[in-house]
Amino acid sequence: MKERFFNGLNTLLMLNLFLVLGSFFWFAIALIGRLFDIPLGLDLWYKLWEPLFTPAIGLLMGAAIVAGVSRWVSDRLGWGQD
Repeated sequence: MKERFFNGLNTLLMLNLFLVLGSFFWFAIALIGRLFDIPLGLDLWYKLWEPLFTPAIGLLMGAAIVAGVSRWVSDRLGWGQD
């Protein structure tokens, strides 16, 4: 049960990573499009920034911090050693 939960959580976080990376590439391409006056969805990207991309980035950063701290604690306490 625990392993299944963590596998699902890891899958969710991986999808979140791809969402964040995809939003970055969309932003970069839309900025280039704005430079050449080609509408590539920069206005839509701005509308999605607060409700979608900001929480996704926060979740990614929080997961990275929790993973790092838990790894550090387990190494300090010797939980990861056989």
